[in-house]
Amino acid sequence: VASYEGEVAVENALGRSRLADYRAVPSCVFTQPEIAGVGITEKAAKESGIPHKVSKFPFAACGRAVAMDETMGMVKVICNAENGRVLGMHIMGPHASDLIAEGVLAIQLGATAKDIAHTIHAHPTLPEAVLEAAMGQLEGSIHFRRM
Repeated sequence: VASYEGEVAVENALGRSRLADYRAVPSCVFTQPEIAGVGITEKAAKESGIPHKVSKFPFAACGRAVAMDETMGMVKVICNAENGRVLGMHIMGPHASDLIAEGVLAIQLGATAKDIAHTIHAHPTLPEAVLEAAMGQLEGSIHFRRM
């Protein structure tokens, strides 16, 4: 957040009017595996009475994670049950601090799980885990069947 606020401050100092926008602020923990999140949690959605749907996709079902031998963890997506908008994304696994950017962008732009699911992701890559978690909000992911 501090580096972002610095950019905003510099732009304003240079005469370019810009306000800080805190709608989507990611958090990252650089552990092994990494942990990252943005937006609300499943617990917060429940406590706030927000109608929501949760989908998860394990890295054990992601081809790139398997090839890297880093299969611990998952991607969790929390969406508004009424309109499909992404409310939160939480990741524990390889390169979570990099992967969370897609969740930040989704929340910032008001994107839905369908928007993510209908976006082409390179194959085989870790971002496909985000894609598959988003697909879980719809008809279901390709490489993982919900039990």
